[in-house]
Amino acid sequence: MDVTIKSRYLGNLRVESTHMQSGNKIITDAPVDNRGKGEAFSPTDLLATSLGSCITTIMGITAMDNGIDIEGTDVEVTKIMASDPRRVAEVVVEFFFPDKGYSLEQKKMIENVAGISPVPLSLSAELKQTIRFNW
Repeated sequence: MDVTIKSRYLGNLRVESTHMQSGNKIITDAPVDNRGKGEAFSPTDLLATSLGSCITTIMGITAMDNGIDIEGTDVEVTKIMASDPRRVAEVVVEFFFPDKGYSLEQKKMIENVAGISPVPLSLSAELKQTIRFNW
């Protein structure tokens, strides 16, 4: 089995991770409210980002397969933390689609795939996933 990601602890609550296939690197930093500097994505920020990106990707695949143009769609992700234990309690993913005259059928087709991509299906049922669509 090939390694997907290699990470190294850099000290000061920072981790550098390398995507082995592409060589792309990211650095995470602990958030300010957990002894970090907040100068980069935190691990929980990446979890929330993964949810939004995965949903956007599956909507893009569905759009592409059905001749629907959703290019230019903006996505806002809000992470809501809980304590005891410290965890992500809710992720709100809000989509803002460009004004391209989508039909009701096209909107429904895109909305119906929002929760069936790998990341939403992999997360605990205890994590509230709120998805909003603005057409």
